[in-house]
Amino acid sequence: MERTFFWFIEEVGELAEALRKGDRESMEEEFADVLAWLASLANLVDIDLEEAAKKKYPGVCPYCGKKPCECEED
Repeated sequence: MERTFFWFIEEVGELAEALRKGDRESMEEEFADVLAWLASLANLVDIDLEEAAKKKYPGVCPYCGKKPCECEED
């Protein structure tokens, strides 16, 4: 599991770099990589990622906790 976690962290770093550069194509690729490694980690520890997200955010905004969202736009 430790090696998988290190791969995940490496991909998060690559995503940060793509975001910093504003490179949309790289951002898309790195978001996909981060998601894939996150799912791999969840599988290794027998966590259903979709169920965990639904449990924590049951159809509400993750920021304001409301449905519909009441966050102010930037």
